[in-house]
Amino acid sequence: MEAFRDAILQMIKASKEELAVFLDLCHLKTFSKNEIALQPGTIPQEVLFIKSGLIRVIITDRDGNEHTIHFAMENQFITDYSSFILQQPALYSMQALETTEVVVLPRKAIEWGYKNLHEGEKMGRLVAEFYFIYQDNRIKNIYSRSPKERYEAITEVFPNIHQRVPQHMIASYLGITPVHLSRLKKSER
Repeated sequence: MEAFRDAILQMIKASKEELAVFLDLCHLKTFSKNEIALQPGTIPQEVLFIKSGLIRVIITDRDGNEHTIHFAMENQFITDYSSFILQQPALYSMQALETTEVVVLPRKAIEWGYKNLHEGEKMGRLVAEFYFIYQDNRIKNIYSRSPKERYEAITEVFPNIHQRVPQHMIASYLGITPVHLSRLKKSER
């Protein structure tokens, strides 16, 4: 829980007592490789903080094809935020791509934090701002950069992604075919 505690203290000021109560409302969980952490159609009741591992966020189209829309790595918060906030069924699924250890922040912990942590609302806002900025940049990159530019920039956002994720998932994230990704990689050499 140390990395999680440090991440919180980078966002807000909290007394040791406040932080201890908040941390007691959270718990650790481990997802095995390929385990689904969130099913579409369910209403998310928790936010995850990734201590170690990697989660892929997927949307499945009407034809049953999966599209990777996000990767979440160590020291990041993840859930289907819109569904969590609006209490609506999730459209996304989340899959652990390797054994992934997370801190689970149940809704009751988040609600307690808003009410009782001196800067609890600030923490929620900062997490939401981070995710909003990430999504906004993702949309801008899809429409304003070429596939080659997106490929070249992926390691800025996701260090070591090529060693941790199958190439077809990277291609899906970039919005290109695996064959196109292979061509981009060959032209880089």
